[in-house]
Amino acid sequence: MGQAQEAAPVETDQTQITCSRTFAAWLAQHRVSLAFSSYQSGQLFLVGQFGNENLSFHQRNFVRAMGLAPRGDELYLASLNQIWRFANVLGPDERANGHFDRLYVPRTAFVTGDVDAHEIAVEASGRIVFVNTKFSCLATISHRHSFKPVWKPKFISRLAAEDRCHLNGLALEDGRVRYVTAVSATDVVDGWREHRVGGGLLIRVDDHEVIADGFSMPHSPRVHGGWIWMLDSARGYLVRVDPVTGAKEDIAFCPGFLRGLSIHAGHAVVTLSLPRHLSFNGMPIDDEIARRGGTPWCGVQIIKLATGDVVEWIRLEGAIRELFDVAVLPGTTCPMAAPESGADLSSLLTIEAPDGVLG
Repeated sequence: MGQAQEAAPVETDQTQITCSRTFAAWLAQHRVSLAFSSYQSGQLFLVGQFGNENLSFHQRNFVRAMGLAPRGDELYLASLNQIWRFANVLGPDERANGHFDRLYVPRTAFVTGDVDAHEIAVEASGRIVFVNTKFSCLATISHRHSFKPVWKPKFISRLAAEDRCHLNGLALEDGRVRYVTAVSATDVVDGWREHRVGGGLLIRVDDHEVIADGFSMPHSPRVHGGWIWMLDSARGYLVRVDPVTGAKEDIAFCPGFLRGLSIHAGHAVVTLSLPRHLSFNGMPIDDEIARRGGTPWCGVQIIKLATGDVVEWIRLEGAIRELFDVAVLPGTTCPMAAPESGADLSSLLTIEAPDGVLG
């Protein structure tokens, strides 16, 4: 799995980070960086490389950091009470602190309150859509209210702050939200918990059609190459689904609870989390890890879609046990982000070029 030799460990807030030996080279080869989030520790991580393929890990604190959505020079993040919009303030030839080629600054915070926002996307129209898990619907931001609902599954009888089916993931196709995942088709408060094994659904938004079912806590659908790729999380598998027939195929097993999926250049990038207790509490992944003689992981794995092989990885050990989302940042070598408040943000002043000569 990946390279046997590891990069030198990095100590971050009582968390030890180790990586496959060629992880930095993979980022350099593809000219990408990564962003991933941990709601458990409340952190946004930005991973890049610089110099002689040295790895850079940059982190900022955002309470209950969840879904991520890159869009050009912007990055969106769902958190406990806000949807954040970050803007890169560096020009093509500018560098921050000598080697950072992207500096994401929080420019807008849409206050939603605690709606348990999960995954987030920006449609081609510019509309921000997020999974409002608490109210079992898709929603967009409102300039007056906490949110504006835009879609709910047909089996949800009404909007209520009850997390009835644990709607959690969304997928864009042709610039708009086309598919969602839910843990169950239940319409009672917290009803999904009794259906975590085998109750999961992949639903097409346009007509409410269930494309495929029988998943165990599915997450993170993505459309790529004519397939729907997604995570059958409580089984530990990256799977692909035929959008026409609903046929499912296991592609790769990962020894952790999978949430967060980004696809780039024939590779899937996924995040893995440890169980909240000593085991995965009777989920199928428990037996699968034991059968393979493994132990649960927290980290990031990069999987070659053609073979299902894990070719690169990041492993986190210590304080951080659970991750949520991951995003590939194309055309980026080494990103960093400004904090949401404090002296560093107060003194970070940038000026947009005027439209013409100032009078």
